[in-house]
Amino acid sequence: MESLTKLVLAFTGVVVVVSLIEAVVLSRMKRAATPFAWYEVWISLFDLAGRRLLSLLPISVATPVFSFVYDHRIFTVDINSALMVFALFIGMEFCYYWYHRASHRVRFFWATHAVHHSPNQLTLSTAYRLGLTGKLTGSTLFFAPLVWLGVKPEVVLFALFINLMYQGWLHTTYIPRLGWFEYVFNTPSSHRVHHASNVSYLDANYGGVLIVFDRLFGTYVEECADEPCRYGLVTPTTSHNPFIVEFEHWATLIRDVVKAKSAWTAINHVIQPPGWLPDGGGETTEELRRGREQSSRTCRG
Repeated sequence: MESLTKLVLAFTGVVVVVSLIEAVVLSRMKRAATPFAWYEVWISLFDLAGRRLLSLLPISVATPVFSFVYDHRIFTVDINSALMVFALFIGMEFCYYWYHRASHRVRFFWATHAVHHSPNQLTLSTAYRLGLTGKLTGSTLFFAPLVWLGVKPEVVLFALFINLMYQGWLHTTYIPRLGWFEYVFNTPSSHRVHHASNVSYLDANYGGVLIVFDRLFGTYVEECADEPCRYGLVTPTTSHNPFIVEFEHWATLIRDVVKAKSAWTAINHVIQPPGWLPDGGGETTEELRRGREQSSRTCRG
């Protein structure tokens, strides 16, 4: 685990340096219509520093759960061949897909994940704005099935790190579509759609390294040249205060639960998608799409 921690720190340092170089380049480009927002980078750095400090505290849900599940595993799996590495890779992708999908479709998980989607510009610094409360929500439980099958917890965490490491380069707007690569792998184009708040782009492209599970489960949406991505949340976060960015969605969730007229309504505020309201007049993805006239979309490039 100590070697994994060192690897994470080293890679994070590289990503931060590269993201700052990108920020300098983008800020000096003549883009008057969309001036570079340095405050978005500072908020991402605040988030990263905060998570590093919190990692020093023994408050992770994953550690005791992984330990319990591994003690009750049904097999003991050694990753000692190319076939086993491939099987672990596919298993990790499958678990990551459902973790990521739940992070968008269950408000409890969205309260943390919304922080990652809060930047109104998409740059490499977005990659390390992940939300301070991730260790407390138990989102790593989505990867417990791999441990239950017999993969050592540290191996699962290393595989997850590799998955996230790949995703760093996806947070860019200047890399074009990549031809055949788009059919199998997650790319900047697919991930731009994922970060877009356009109604037709919402809740799409959840894959980590691969995009095949999105194609299999019907959540793949292609980036269209005639519909530019609008980044950020449906209701944009405009605050420059990192504490507001980190906790505003938790605050509204707690408010809705407290004001709920019944226990069942309170529970639904937690487990339903973001934007859900008990009277059906909310702003879930489905309701937003029903409220807008949908025409057939033909992508051009």
